[in-house]
Amino acid sequence: MRKRIFRVLLSLGMTISLLAGCGMQNGQGNENTGTTKAEGEEITLMIPDWGVPNETLLEEFTKETGIHVTVNEVSWDDIRDKIAIASSGGATAADVVEVDWSWVGEFYAADWLEPLEVTEQDKEDMPTLSTFTVDGKVLAMPYANDYRLSYYNTKQYEQARITKEPETWNEVYEQMKQIKEAGVVEYPFAIPLNAEEGATTSLMWLAYTMNGIVFNEDGTLNRDSILSALEFEKKMIEEELVDPSDKTTSGLDAYRRITSGNASFMTGPTSFVTRSMNEEECQVVGQIQPILVPGKDGKSEKTMALPEAIGVTKFSKHKEAAKKFVKWYTSADIQKKLNETNSTIPTRNSVLEQLVKAGVMQNADAMIEEAKRIESPFPNGVPAYYAEMSNTIYNAVNQMARGELTPEKAFDVMDAKVKELVAQ
Repeated sequence: MRKRIFRVLLSLGMTISLLAGCGMQNGQGNENTGTTKAEGEEITLMIPDWGVPNETLLEEFTKETGIHVTVNEVSWDDIRDKIAIASSGGATAADVVEVDWSWVGEFYAADWLEPLEVTEQDKEDMPTLSTFTVDGKVLAMPYANDYRLSYYNTKQYEQARITKEPETWNEVYEQMKQIKEAGVVEYPFAIPLNAEEGATTSLMWLAYTMNGIVFNEDGTLNRDSILSALEFEKKMIEEELVDPSDKTTSGLDAYRRITSGNASFMTGPTSFVTRSMNEEECQVVGQIQPILVPGKDGKSEKTMALPEAIGVTKFSKHKEAAKKFVKWYTSADIQKKLNETNSTIPTRNSVLEQLVKAGVMQNADAMIEEAKRIESPFPNGVPAYYAEMSNTIYNAVNQMARGELTPEKAFDVMDAKVKELVAQ
């Protein structure tokens, strides 16, 4: 897995060190975000560069609340360690911190996050909230959306005389064979298979959309679902429908084969809705069509989300001010502004729909419809041992892709590790 590559142009007033002070001004409260004045109070925000609100937005928050915000911009890879080290010592890395979907179980088990109060309206408008909810407690509010959506190259389909988009995974397989046999594209199906996080999440969303289940209620892997997904991947690899480079390159590079014109179909990040329309990133602009993810008997009724959120640390001495910032930062108004300044995909369906209707986001009808199908594949929330489990899964997938394991053996390796972790 590696994140949406949104890069923020920071203001000239920010320093190149980890701590960047932001300009402060006071003003009146704002009824849209429900904030009240807290004159002179200061909080810190630790977040990757793509999530940093610009100085104008931060000044707006200060005017509304009287709360000053200091931004600590830290790389995504380092944030988890900084939070863990500080929290283990009873200290706070920052009042408000980045919370990746895959960290939720670990942070909950360690009691590093303060539960947040969320309205039923927010829950309905933000389906990805379920990813950050454990035992009924909302631990973070999602600010950057990313869920699995499918894409196909309409021109290449026409060249292969395929007249309709795929409804099922079996149709995907048959269409990929037809495209290859027609000589349109040598390796028409793109999927991450390298020994990294992308191979884990790819197996999970494939099993989830194919069979509606990944994990059993007791946290163990569902054998039938996972095995059928592994067998599908193996079939695509053996019949040379997948580029051998997908076994060794990053997940993002595998996905980029759709925008380079070297792949005809993929399921991947929602960011490719906009990437596919950007001439600087896409060599086949106008040819890529986002569609609902295929399923077993028709379009899948479920999709998997991999969003990012912000939460309040347990050891913060400014919890109420921090909660006000979280509420403000994830409000509908600010999500619109973050889309404009940071290219962030909103986590509120209502905001997504508004941006599409306004023409800000194009070719996004399927993205809006798919957003309504977001569900978590974890029946008991993301487990605390997710990182260790993922390491075993992606290594087993990669070994299978390289011909070292059969799908059955790959599953046995995963299954044994997950059962061991569950038992602990």
